[in-house]
Amino acid sequence: QEHAYPADELMPLTCRGRVRGQEPSRGDVDDALGKFSLTLIDPLDTLVVLNKTKEFEEAVKKVIKDVNLDNDIVVSVFETNIRVLGGLLGGHSVAIMLKEKGEYMQWYNGELLQMAKELGYKLLPAFNTTSGLPYPRVNLKFGVRHPEARTGTETDTCTACAGTLILEFAALSRFTGTSIFEEYARKALDFIWEKRQRSSNLVGVTINIHTGDWVRKDSGVGAGIDSYYEYLLKAYVLLGDDSFLERFNTHYDAIMRYISQPPLLLDVHIHKPMLNARTWMDSLLAFFPGLQVLKGDIRPAIETHEMLYQVIKKHNFLPEAFTTDFRVHWAQHPLRPEFAESTYFLYKATGDPYYLEVGKTLIENLNKYARVPCGFAAMKDVRTGSHEDRMDSFFLAEMFKYLYLLFADKEDMIFDIEDYIFTTEAHLLPLWLSTTNQTVSKKNTTTEYTELDDSNFDWTCPNTQILFPNDPMFAQSIREPLKNVVDKSCPRGISRAEESLGSGPKPPLRARDFMASNPEHLEILKKMGVSLIHLKDGRVQLVQHAVQAASSLDAEDGLRFMQEMIELSSQQQKEQQLPPRAVQIVSHPFFGRVVLTAGPAQFGMDLSKHKAGTRGFVATIKPYNGCSEITNPEAVKEKIALMQRGQCMFAEKARNIQKAGAIGGIVIDDNEGSSSDTAPLFQMAGDGKNTDDITIPMLFLFNKEGNIILDAIREYEAVEVLLSDKAKDRATIFKGKMIPNYIIDSNLEMESTDQKSSENDSHKQSSEEAASASQDVGAVSEEPEEGESSDVTDPESLSPADADSDSISISNQDSSIPGTDEASAPEPACTQGDHQPQEQKTETESNSKVNWDNKVQPMESILADWNEDIEAFEMMEKDEL
Repeated sequence: QEHAYPADELMPLTCRGRVRGQEPSRGDVDDALGKFSLTLIDPLDTLVVLNKTKEFEEAVKKVIKDVNLDNDIVVSVFETNIRVLGGLLGGHSVAIMLKEKGEYMQWYNGELLQMAKELGYKLLPAFNTTSGLPYPRVNLKFGVRHPEARTGTETDTCTACAGTLILEFAALSRFTGTSIFEEYARKALDFIWEKRQRSSNLVGVTINIHTGDWVRKDSGVGAGIDSYYEYLLKAYVLLGDDSFLERFNTHYDAIMRYISQPPLLLDVHIHKPMLNARTWMDSLLAFFPGLQVLKGDIRPAIETHEMLYQVIKKHNFLPEAFTTDFRVHWAQHPLRPEFAESTYFLYKATGDPYYLEVGKTLIENLNKYARVPCGFAAMKDVRTGSHEDRMDSFFLAEMFKYLYLLFADKEDMIFDIEDYIFTTEAHLLPLWLSTTNQTVSKKNTTTEYTELDDSNFDWTCPNTQILFPNDPMFAQSIREPLKNVVDKSCPRGISRAEESLGSGPKPPLRARDFMASNPEHLEILKKMGVSLIHLKDGRVQLVQHAVQAASSLDAEDGLRFMQEMIELSSQQQKEQQLPPRAVQIVSHPFFGRVVLTAGPAQFGMDLSKHKAGTRGFVATIKPYNGCSEITNPEAVKEKIALMQRGQCMFAEKARNIQKAGAIGGIVIDDNEGSSSDTAPLFQMAGDGKNTDDITIPMLFLFNKEGNIILDAIREYEAVEVLLSDKAKDRATIFKGKMIPNYIIDSNLEMESTDQKSSENDSHKQSSEEAASASQDVGAVSEEPEEGESSDVTDPESLSPADADSDSISISNQDSSIPGTDEASAPEPACTQGDHQPQEQKTETESNSKVNWDNKVQPMESILADWNEDIEAFEMMEKDEL
């Protein structure tokens, strides 16, 4: 409220609100923003769960008074449904509960429900299709296909986008007695069920909303499909319709038969479910163990959850995507709550205190690595610890809720949580809706349902009792074999393509042997249905059409060849690129909480070999471009110099500031508004001469990140930063000094004498299939002249294989194989002993956590540190969320 209201989201690094149209576009991610104060509505019922009833009452009044739903803006139907419609319905559910108790909300007269109904009607135009599947986007004011709507031309939607409506729409119908909402949501679900692949009983990721044809034919339990399965089971729980349970059980049998490869969950092709579609997993599948708990299938839930926890312990957070050998594929982490959700449900089912320890680790990592002065910042790169100026509404709506419930005792709650079901956004809908306003017939519309021989189905319903024999070692015995699964999968000499293919059949032509000038190779490609296209820019594109292969076996050989080529492309990209670096602001009031993604240099100190990094106060040089002798050397000496990009070579700038006595340099992009959020990072190249004389570290910041430092200088004057290969633990940075340690919520604070810190040695996805690949590093060899655009080599243009000086790009029009733009980001090699937690003793006195070094400090220094940190503590307390 202090920094962002009434904007949709908080930007926690710049301490302001994100208003759509006023910030650089982030693509599909921005479709969740509708100028309706999203972060106010989404976590409404979280306030009541946290027993913040007064704050909830104030928030509801603010929603009623300020929020406008009639905006001329195009939004995602899926996101608006789960976040805004769900938020209003969840708020209404707990509001009427509080009113019934007689102390709070006595004035409430269903205003949130009326707003939910208004929003429901604004979403209905999206369903104006022959199939009943909704358009993916709708204009809140003009609907779809209206001349002023600016939407309605889309042909595809994701399965989860069309199949994650029934809980909110049915609840709206049951609350209001207006049946149309539930009818539309049921029709969409019915259509998806009818279009499932009959032989495998799987569904694809994206579907044509007009014809019902599968556009993407890969199938998994992660992005694009996840909540479709969730809502089938939960629709049965909330609405009591057996057809939803039958459909879920049919799909679940197929998932466990084809997709589940314990402890992994790997995407497959719906027509050939024995063939893996990719060799990596996305983070959204972390919800699935929680759904398995709801179903009652505990063993695979424990296995997958434990595997995910081992990945988190390696990287501090769950990367957006990671490979089957547990390397980072996409490095971002937007503070997703799915793993916390599964942790909560596993603890509810097992009562195993191990899951409390897991929750404690999540809280400590959030406070160590994501907490910034104005909130919690998403991780831009889990390898370096750099931040993104982003805090999604689901962080407050879901993460806070699940972590609080994980540790809360029954007496901590002012209502019985068992009377409600969680939506996919963790909003609370009362179970009594199942018997209210049943305006839609519960006729079983499921066709061709096959009886499945699975005793687990006997358990299918929400069950908070122990779901396995009363043996406290049961869960531990399942987890134990997986304790070292991540470390044991450290990359070996063979390629990931070979690992993924295992000992199975190999294609007649291997990707590493392919030469575009070899006629025999071209003949083999033709037989496999792979054609070669020469592009105007000199590159060669490979395209596979399975129908053009000589036989089905040849088509499969072609598919394997394409997979190998993609893996080879990914591997070669990593060999040509340096990983990003980190600039960490360590002075008051940041204390290491703000980490900026920086591009490295091909000259100067190699920060990956100097683990301590370079720490110092920053100073702006004169002239600012650094292209001639520095005229203010007294201001630069023993400091880290800030300079502007342009007018000369990077190496020349480095030599000039080194001569002036600087201990490091940061080059700030002169392109106004540039940001690592929207542009690929690049490494600063030398000037073609010997650069061994440059010994100081040099890093590059885009304009937006650079302005964060410049703004800090204007406000605080003395700004100290740490240049390193990755963000450092604050306990390491401030060794010997007292630093405040903040907890998410006082009710979540965990008293402990041992705090574990882990070396982070390794390295959006939207709900509609993922975000862009993690920021890779291209190279810029020299500075552009004034007025010229920067010459950045896009990682996507790097050649994946040597083919007579031609580079090769890869596509596959019949199978959803990830292209070269999905290559995993570079990552340091594993070494024995990496990622091991180091114990750090913490003494607790007078409820303040103080880290002391054994070194003796002068009293004046200690008092100065105390005063500085007390000021910071008071300031941070004021900003407490």
